[in-house]
Amino acid sequence: MLQFQKRIQLVCFLGLTLLSFQSVAQGFLKAEGKKIVNAKGENILLRGFGLGGWMLQEGYMLKINKDGQQHKIREKLEDLMGTKQTQEFYDAWLNNHTRKIDIDSLKAWGFNSIRLPMHYNLYTLPVEKEPVAGKNTWLDRGFALTDSLLAWCKANKMYLILDLHATPGGQGNDTNIADRDDSKPMLWESEANQQKTIALWAKLAERYKNEEWIGAYDIINEPNYGFTNPADDKNGTKEKVNALLRKLMVDITKAIRNVDEKHILIIEGNGWGNNYNGIFPLWDKNMVLSFHKYWNYNDQASISNMIKARDEQNVPVWLGETGENSNTWFTDAISLLERNNIGWAWWPLKKVGFNNPMEIRSNPNYNSVVNYINNGGDKPKESNVYSGLMELAIYTKLENTIIHKDVIDAMIRQPHSNETKPFKAHNIKNGAIIYAVDYDLGKNNYAYFDLDTADYHTVTNKRTAGNRGRIYRNDGVDISKDSVLYEKYFVNSIEKGEWLQYTVNVLSKGNYTLKLNTASANNDGKLTISINGKTVASGIQVPKTDGAKKFATFDLPNIPLAAGKQVIRVISDTGGYNFSYIQFVK
Repeated sequence: MLQFQKRIQLVCFLGLTLLSFQSVAQGFLKAEGKKIVNAKGENILLRGFGLGGWMLQEGYMLKINKDGQQHKIREKLEDLMGTKQTQEFYDAWLNNHTRKIDIDSLKAWGFNSIRLPMHYNLYTLPVEKEPVAGKNTWLDRGFALTDSLLAWCKANKMYLILDLHATPGGQGNDTNIADRDDSKPMLWESEANQQKTIALWAKLAERYKNEEWIGAYDIINEPNYGFTNPADDKNGTKEKVNALLRKLMVDITKAIRNVDEKHILIIEGNGWGNNYNGIFPLWDKNMVLSFHKYWNYNDQASISNMIKARDEQNVPVWLGETGENSNTWFTDAISLLERNNIGWAWWPLKKVGFNNPMEIRSNPNYNSVVNYINNGGDKPKESNVYSGLMELAIYTKLENTIIHKDVIDAMIRQPHSNETKPFKAHNIKNGAIIYAVDYDLGKNNYAYFDLDTADYHTVTNKRTAGNRGRIYRNDGVDISKDSVLYEKYFVNSIEKGEWLQYTVNVLSKGNYTLKLNTASANNDGKLTISINGKTVASGIQVPKTDGAKKFATFDLPNIPLAAGKQVIRVISDTGGYNFSYIQFVK
């Protein structure tokens, strides 16, 4: 109950109210020139999340970095705890991962759409398992899950975009994203897989043709295959023709339009969605071009190809997948996209990892499973494997996740505001403590300043995570965790010129002694304190301690604080020290 109350407090923090909406129809979305509009002709800017990891697990979302296709993960789990218990885990995972509370919360936080990454095997049997070759067996589970999700979206007046994320056979050589079994023919090598893909879309279109809160059909996620030269162009980034990709998308369009003339069709180019060579001209009047964007600069040049395609084809463009970076990158990307009237769907909503709104907690038994899958060694006990996996499934529920309000703030508020806000309520009285990691919410150079804020490795060939510790918050500030005191976080890797800002409420004015808790293996560190832009202590030596993680306090006496709101900055004159907290003693 306490955890649930904290989630409700988070909604209040963001200044939004969780409402129960009636599904008042807005009419089907449609492409009108270079805009997506509703039935009233109003421009609709989609702000959404992809539910990665729900119907289709990718290994990295589970901390599994070896053989990350879902079917291989499942095989390993069956080897460890048997088929029955493995099925129990996957049933619990599907039931817990995405529920009405998740969609309610996304609406309350300011999002208006959902992208559903579908695994075909929840809707139909694989080709090789069909009792009668060429016939399609339809499975209830996928359709039932989709129906429930659609009901939750309708109740919140949110658009649901259906995304065929894992096609029959798999759509490329990036095998994890489509759960591809590379021992069997892929989509492009198998007429039977292509026909099953077409039939699945016809079935979905027939079922949802009258649903106005279905925003669009995203017909093939991230094709990545070199049709002309598969040996040297593994993922299709250099493909010049794309004839088979275009043909299949045209065939899917015909099958959908036989039963559904109303819904937008979203297409993706080759090379993970971005290579449109040979795809044009378009063949339908209600289409949207999708692209995917990761780890590059957020300047106009980074989207220039899609802007050009939008202008030439006179169709809307939508960023169907992006994320997996820092808050700075998120804010900059969304600012860029919305200046260009491009809607977006972030990736993913939750995983066992921190740079998304919800972080799924791990547990010791599950960690042992991950270690075994990644590194080998002795098998963990069957009972421990089952316990760890079922606990993980429980931890996927929203109320059991760690909700990162800094990520939400970076996506919804910060693209449109330079204002900073307190991360927590800091009421200053005698003995009060502010932890270093609880600096203000806001952009780099407004709430904090850090020299390394995001990962741009696709253009720099250098991976920099922003927050090197990849923990607690997703800004550029480097954060680490004390190995002894489990819940003690501190700022580390502090460099010259970096600073942290804390907006506080002083309950009683007066002169305070500031006790700074720091650690330094040398005598090089110096810092400055400012209040409301005025320096009150400068060039303060950070004392040497017994090591970089051996913290001790030192005093800054006679620091005057007026009553009410005050803005305190801790500025690094020279780096090389770690910072844990400030205590205020009057």
